[in-house]
Amino acid sequence: MRLWAALAILLILSYGMALAEEEYSFDLSEIEEKPLHIGGYVEFRPVLFGLDKGSALHKLKLYDRDKENIREEYNFTALLDGSYKKGTTEFRAIVNTDLRNSYLGWSDETTLYEGYMALRPSSTFNFNIGKKTLKWGKGYAWNPVAFLDRTKDPYDPELAREGFVVASADYIKSFDGPLKTFSFTPVLMPVYEHINDDFGKVDRLNFAGKTYFLLYDTDIDFIFLTGGGKTNRYGMDFSRNITSNFEIHGELAFINDYEKKFINSDGTVFGKEYDATSYLLGLRYLTKSDTTYIFEYFHDATGFTKSEMTDYFSFIDQGYDTYLSSADDSLLRKASNVAGGSYNRKNPMRDYLYLRVSQKEPFDILYFTPSLTGIFNINDRSFSVGPELLYTGVKNVELRLRTTFLIGDSYTEYGEKLNDFWIGLRVKYYF
Repeated sequence: MRLWAALAILLILSYGMALAEEEYSFDLSEIEEKPLHIGGYVEFRPVLFGLDKGSALHKLKLYDRDKENIREEYNFTALLDGSYKKGTTEFRAIVNTDLRNSYLGWSDETTLYEGYMALRPSSTFNFNIGKKTLKWGKGYAWNPVAFLDRTKDPYDPELAREGFVVASADYIKSFDGPLKTFSFTPVLMPVYEHINDDFGKVDRLNFAGKTYFLLYDTDIDFIFLTGGGKTNRYGMDFSRNITSNFEIHGELAFINDYEKKFINSDGTVFGKEYDATSYLLGLRYLTKSDTTYIFEYFHDATGFTKSEMTDYFSFIDQGYDTYLSSADDSLLRKASNVAGGSYNRKNPMRDYLYLRVSQKEPFDILYFTPSLTGIFNINDRSFSVGPELLYTGVKNVELRLRTTFLIGDSYTEYGEKLNDFWIGLRVKYYF
């Protein structure tokens, strides 16, 4: 009841803000570029989780707590985006603060997402140093070639993400003819104690690069990473508009000597090293009635097979039975430690289908966009489906109501998630 009361208050406040909007006026000074820019947003996001008390991840994470059917959580976020530009030099910083109230109590975290200096001495060359998100890859939900970026959340891929400390440059050249644009982006990434130490092996200086071509109206990138922080990686991506409303894209990534750790049903941890080839194919289609379809297939060769995930879930069940009979949680703690690696990823298995359908202003309802997002695990045939309602009719305010249902049999990815469903509201104010 407290949650729904809070939602009602927020909706009333938002409506009041709409009524209080001032009449539009035009001021030329407002469109002149200013050296100092400060923007960002504040957000309130209450969420209700419908817990799956019989799932493996519920047993793993909440085994020592009272059994609950519903769990509520309140999230507050403030993102500050500031920049200062003087001549050919620009300084930019993005700071994100999260405040959360959950079953664990209150917690807060402030993170510098980006903080870098950019030098642009000419239209063909620029240089950047500091913490930055590179955003490599053409995929919407996943990016197997984003070797220097943190992993996207496929359920909310447009969220801002924390970058890494890098030094990079861009050389850009335009031409007449089939090749219209060429660019090369070399990147240095140090990995030392307290500097990118969550990227890979420490005391390494990694070198990466991206070569871009706009060739015959097709965007093409060739990408590589070397240096020892992670094993050598190579990739390419492309994007092309077949028509003005139909686009196709893809990514291909090769990872040398990938090391995967996995656990069997009796708790033995194994290590496996192999060359992994991952790829993504997708399309985006906009109909005449403003319906947008985004479809992607993703094969992740670093993911787990169906039998490997079954062994993991089986070991959790074994650990939970041991805890119930003897109060010994050592097996569950072992499973939790293993989960801190690849098992804890948003999508830890190998083959997925993604579909998002959104309709702009149906039935002539202005500023209203409903959508539906689904992710299907091909390997075990479990899936998630999430309807969403977005309203932007209040100046600088975004209201987004979303729910997701997780469906699958025992020992499948979505069948063993912590929740059966969740529903959340985002109230975001931009400034």
